[in-house]
Amino acid sequence: MSTIEKALAKQKLAQQQLTEQQLTEQHSTEQQSTEQSSTEHKSTEATAEPEIIQEVAEKTTASVTTKKQTSNSNKETIILNGERLNERGFIYSPDSTHYIQEEFRHIKRKLLNNAFGLASKTLNNSNLIMVSSSHPNEGKTYVAINLALSIALEQDKTVLLVDADVLRPSLHRELEFESKKGLLEYLLGEVSSLSDIIYSTNIDNLKLVPAGKPHHLTNELLASERMANLAKELAERYPDRIVIFDCPPILGVTETPVLSDLVGQAIVVVEESKTKTDDVKIAVSQLNSDIAIGLVMNKTIRSKKDIYGYYGYGYGQKTQ
Repeated sequence: MSTIEKALAKQKLAQQQLTEQQLTEQHSTEQQSTEQSSTEHKSTEATAEPEIIQEVAEKTTASVTTKKQTSNSNKETIILNGERLNERGFIYSPDSTHYIQEEFRHIKRKLLNNAFGLASKTLNNSNLIMVSSSHPNEGKTYVAINLALSIALEQDKTVLLVDADVLRPSLHRELEFESKKGLLEYLLGEVSSLSDIIYSTNIDNLKLVPAGKPHHLTNELLASERMANLAKELAERYPDRIVIFDCPPILGVTETPVLSDLVGQAIVVVEESKTKTDDVKIAVSQLNSDIAIGLVMNKTIRSKKDIYGYYGYGYGQKTQ
């Protein structure tokens, strides 16, 4: 090989090596660029992911809040007409001059003392009070409502009025509001939560539980274990609350004596000049002898100018 040929061969080899080196550097640059791009993409994803999660979380929280607000807004408040209540002989305002207001102050004071005073230690569910009578139409619902309204005027007490006269419910009629889901729906299991049948009112410290829709098993429902559990929950849920049950008449109804086993106190309403003494004795004898039992005389004529209403009371624990 001539000197010229050797020089050409050497030059060609040098060019070849240079080309390979350039290709290697180019490949390395492209790989670094690709890795950097990938890293930036991942970094963007990592940055975006928390934002997406936060956005989803905020939407979820907002959705839950909206559902809760919707649920709460569906709970209707029962609006009672104060003027109508006063006109019909019910205690509505603390400034009322109705003569029965002072009468019910005396009654509620005895009941409150039994519920929260020394006597409460000897009574089971002392803050649960049933109101009944020997026979229908003696004024038990009238007394139950006024007693609840009077207790609602207390500064440190709340009262829950329950229409337990599911055979002849009258609470919604007397207070003039539309019948709603209530005690029977709960006892039937159609309403799972007790709070769903407890309605607030426009009267401070007063809540209501309507009777609910009629059912052919009302007697059995009142005597059921679910009713016993309901009474226990009402007695223990709010220790400062009085619960008043407007119950069916005692005579001829087997469930009312059963209900007396669930409460700590009972009021038996007696209509003057109508209720027989023997009927009162028989009615009282059917109630649990371990509860505090009081008698309220109703529909007494005070004078020719007075309307029929409550007048006087008798009260004694464990009356036989």
